Amino acid sequence: MHRRKIDRLTGLGGSVVSIKDIAAQSGFSIATVSKALNDHKDVSVPTKQLIRETAARLGYFPNAQARALKTNRTYNIGVVFNERTTCGLEQNYFASILNSFKKQVEKLGYDITFISPNIGSRQMTLYEHCLYRSVDGVFVVCVDDYIYDALEELLQSDLPMICLDYEFKGHGSVLSDNYTGMCDLTEYIINNGHKEIAYIYGDASEVTQTRVTAFRDTLARLNITIREEFLLRGQYHDAATAGTLVRQVMNCSIRPTCIILPDDFAAIGAMNTLEEMGYSIPDDVSIAGYDGIMLSQVIRPRLATIRQNTAKLGETAAKKLVSLINKDPSADISTVVIQGELIEGASVAKMH
Repeated sequence: MHRRKIDRLTGLGGSVVSIKDIAAQSGFSIATVSKALNDHKDVSVPTKQLIRETAARLGYFPNAQARALKTNRTYNIGVVFNERTTCGLEQNYFASILNSFKKQVEKLGYDITFISPNIGSRQMTLYEHCLYRSVDGVFVVCVDDYIYDALEELLQSDLPMICLDYEFKGHGSVLSDNYTGMCDLTEYIINNGHKEIAYIYGDASEVTQTRVTAFRDTLARLNITIREEFLLRGQYHDAATAGTLVRQVMNCSIRPTCIILPDDFAAIGAMNTLEEMGYSIPDDVSIAGYDGIMLSQVIRPRLATIRQNTAKLGETAAKKLVSLINKDPSADISTVVIQGELIEGASVAKMH
């Protein structure tokens, strides 16, 4: 009884299709049908094709529990996405990457499950949740300082793992080139004649540290004075905080001619605040963002920013992780760096 339940398959119309039904329709034995559906080598290619066509016509889907028992795989990938702002998928950068990742893993035959330490009233570690959902691998999307400790147990496990914008020893990573991106953006602003440049950066993270370093390095390389009062810590995806800090930096004894924000959403908040203060953008003060979200290019003036290649980031992470899960000969735990693109926009004025 239990075996028969495991072997049954559900059709698109809600009717239950069994391997026996496929055998009857195709004219092959139940054993041959089972082997063909599981891609056994002792079944010829034409026979496999005929059986699979019959199964598709009947509208069959393999039972996930049955497949897991036979293959020791669930074809389920865990996604760790817990970030400080709690904006979650409202953040265009992460939403775009996850959308690309999801599309690619689905092409490769996998589902995704979000991994959290809080499931209802039940508390469990990230690793325990991965075991609870029996995931085959993990995509770690957001690594802020506050979640680092929660990841430690997961990092010590033998689960295949790919991290976004963060490098852990023994695990593969896919990084957006934040250093080059910030250098390009800062140099573009300087080449437009700006010397008094403020930078409101984001929360403490590897990405933030890399961008701040790139900003300082570019100013130093081009002999531009670094004013510490122009460097303020803000928050990602937070228009209100951006507005408050813009007011603060505009009240300095020497005012900046250009302000860089941690992301495009925060930059739009800064633009609104400056307009409320009576400033015209970019005539009175210039603004630049980071990420290259669609909204940044439909507002006026169009925002100068770095467009991150979210489609390639998500796709690359998916391919690397599935390759590790499958133990492909080409699989490795290297770091892949994806380049961004400078979007000049119209929010940075050319100084005379």
